[in-house]
Amino acid sequence: MKRSFLLAAAFATVALLPAAAAAQGVPGGIERGSREGERAAGPVGAIVGGTIGGVVGGVNGVLGIDQRPRFHSYVVERHHPSYTYGGEVRVGADLPGDGVTYYDVPPEYGTHDYRYTVVNGRTVLVDPRTHRIVEIVE
Repeated sequence: MKRSFLLAAAFATVALLPAAAAAQGVPGGIERGSREGERAAGPVGAIVGGTIGGVVGGVNGVLGIDQRPRFHSYVVERHHPSYTYGGEVRVGADLPGDGVTYYDVPPEYGTHDYRYTVVNGRTVLVDPRTHRIVEIVE
């Protein structure tokens, strides 16, 4: 039993790395890795795939590593005013719905689910439904 579990987990790990690498962010990575893992190796694959997808998605962030500098330059060129926030600017912080201007992310960055703004001089990606910071782009 243990041997088949380990074999299934190893198979799911190898099979899922490319799929997880393509996922965007931790939530997207978990979801996609879990789906792909379940298809490849059943419930064990879903667990392993979700874990790997979350890790890889967290490393890549919402924007890919290669997109961050270009997106940051894009935002700086627009000279958006910076919102002064009294709390710590960190992933997971909730921004207010009023007083902050949220901007659409251009389609070429492939992240139509989020908006961006500038908070305390830092570019951040925000979930428009919750106003929660999902990535700090530097």
